[in-house]
Amino acid sequence: MDETSNSGGSRRLRPSQAARAVGATGPRPVETAAAADLSSTRVDSDDSSVLESWEVLQSRLTGDYAVDDFGFDPEFTDKVLLQLVRPLYRHWFRVEVSGIDSIPAEGGALIVANHSGTIAVDSVMTQVALHDEHPSHRNLRMLGADLVFQTPFLGDLARRAGHTLACHDDAERLLRSGEVVGVWPEGFKGIGKPFSERYRLQRFGRGGFVSAAVRTGAPIIPTAIVGAEEIYPMIANAVPIARVLGLPYFPITPTFPALGPLGLLPLPSKWFIHFDDPIPTDDLAPGSADDPSVLFEITDQVRERIQRRLYDLLAQRGGAFG
Repeated sequence: MDETSNSGGSRRLRPSQAARAVGATGPRPVETAAAADLSSTRVDSDDSSVLESWEVLQSRLTGDYAVDDFGFDPEFTDKVLLQLVRPLYRHWFRVEVSGIDSIPAEGGALIVANHSGTIAVDSVMTQVALHDEHPSHRNLRMLGADLVFQTPFLGDLARRAGHTLACHDDAERLLRSGEVVGVWPEGFKGIGKPFSERYRLQRFGRGGFVSAAVRTGAPIIPTAIVGAEEIYPMIANAVPIARVLGLPYFPITPTFPALGPLGLLPLPSKWFIHFDDPIPTDDLAPGSADDPSVLFEITDQVRERIQRRLYDLLAQRGGAFG
């Protein structure tokens, strides 16, 4: 959930119906032969992919397509939404992924990652990594803050991409139905922290994400992301402007708002995403999901693993833009 289901298969809904239904409710980078094989399955930005994207968009105008109970549209996500950000992933940030085999080929799993970057680009890059690098091309179902779904247009795109509000019920539904769920427990404290505090994890809350995993027996996969801290270095927070706009913060960076719209272009930092070894939860005693001591212990374990891995990745990367 920005702290933190497709239950029982999908049903055919028109977009308006889906919206109403939801509203009611030293690592090794993947540079192996297997990764090379995967690259052949990726959608490249050539004429055929542009045509596919256009055909998908046309089909959405007719309303004749399937979504699940959350409004998730897998084809639209792959052919349109992810296709738009793949150039950033591959060529701008040059993302290197390791530990992808920590994510099961099927069944529920909970990815817990650090959050940073002023704008939540890190969650989108993690979604691309899971879909494009994993042998099973798994979809990441993210749990987001209320602000995301209250924002016009953005909220609709988030639901089409399979994401939902960060609440226990939805998290458990998704995990029980065998989905990979993503949670960024630092929330706005993480993405809105100043550049001087980069790569220092903020508080993880009360362990709500752990409770969802324990109740469903899903493994927890600590995930460390290096690179997002440098894309929009936040040197100040214009609190009065943030209050007027109803935002958790209003960032001042070396390029924004000084350069206007050009300041929204992220800096081309070098990224690493590492999926650490899973922490099993299916062997815990009954009632563990309601035991605060168990939840806090696992939460601390996840946080410590991510922080330690961040330091390892930073040492491996060297320069931020190398």
